[in-house]
Amino acid sequence: MVGEGANVSTDHLETLSIGISHGHVDVGVGVGDSTATPTAALLLTILQESTGRIATILFAHKLGTALEPECKMYRLAADVFNDAAMIFDCLSPALPRGPRTVLLSASSVLRALCGVAAGSAKASLSAHFARWGNLGELNAKDSSQETIISLLGMLAGSVVVSYVSSPLATWSLLIVLLSIHLAMNHAAVRAVSMNTLNRQRANIVFSHLWETGETLSLKQTSGKERIFERDGALRWKGGHLLAFAGIGSPLQRLLDLVSQSISTSSKVVDSTMDAAMALQRILGLFEKEEFLIWCLPSTDHSLARFCIVLKENASPLSQLKGWACSIRAARDLEHSDSQHQNPEEMLKIVQTAVAAINSRWIADVTKLREAGWDLDMSSLETGSSFRINLGEGKKQM
Repeated sequence: MVGEGANVSTDHLETLSIGISHGHVDVGVGVGDSTATPTAALLLTILQESTGRIATILFAHKLGTALEPECKMYRLAADVFNDAAMIFDCLSPALPRGPRTVLLSASSVLRALCGVAAGSAKASLSAHFARWGNLGELNAKDSSQETIISLLGMLAGSVVVSYVSSPLATWSLLIVLLSIHLAMNHAAVRAVSMNTLNRQRANIVFSHLWETGETLSLKQTSGKERIFERDGALRWKGGHLLAFAGIGSPLQRLLDLVSQSISTSSKVVDSTMDAAMALQRILGLFEKEEFLIWCLPSTDHSLARFCIVLKENASPLSQLKGWACSIRAARDLEHSDSQHQNPEEMLKIVQTAVAAINSRWIADVTKLREAGWDLDMSSLETGSSFRINLGEGKKQM
């Protein structure tokens, strides 16, 4: 379902699965039950529609920003949501009326999440495939293809359902079809090579470039990607977790981490730096940059946390540079001798990372562009994003 021609088999399997589950949905809403009333069926439908619409609004509000940068993940997640909804529909007839209502409402919520995730991810992927500006043509052909495959799937499903009557056969066939459906969509999503650097791809490309001097191609990078990645994870060459980072954070978040860092370090080592002094040093270090960075060191219970605050009018290239500095600082932090960095040591680590990035930034950007990476598209922010205006001392959304 990720590109023109990639959804033929998967749409067919999904339509077959829908045909199998529809009979269970009918039973769930009262078909064949002498005690069921039209009013109860109507109220159940209203409840399902209402929960689905509310879920659509909340999901779009919460994760709307992340849908484009993480379109591959949400494209596959949409299939997981939809297939889980089918399983809920098939389970509903076996439950009493109360739990059945809850399960059918949950199924409606999952389908709503599928609709938002699939629609947004498909729009991003379609734009990616429309290399010659033929987005309208691509969508028209894709829509026609989906219509034909859905029709064939319904015809095949009507034949299959007539031969499947026992619960064991129904569940066996459903699980097999859904498993194949997810496996094929997983393979299809992995085959897509995006040309923008989101958080995970930036981790992979930069760490490989710095360690080997080679620039990974789009296809090589897609082969190293995880479809489901933890939000804000900083990894070296796709390996173990180094730290977590947030970009586009409010200034208050950075100030909180600075205060927490000073408070934690004062229990372990002597430090003469207070929050105001630390902030002044940070502002001086990033005076010529379009971002600020601070890190709360790791503890016995949590990994280090980086906070990247963006200045007003920060360009996509500056955002990428801020993320690159965080990757480098996280790597240096892991290899540092001290396990409890005080603010002075942390500033030195960040300063060293920024200097290392600045010394090779122009050359790295040139290599990335030559490899086909689009560095003018911002794909790093996955949540509500803030900007700071240091000149006027105000914060902007």
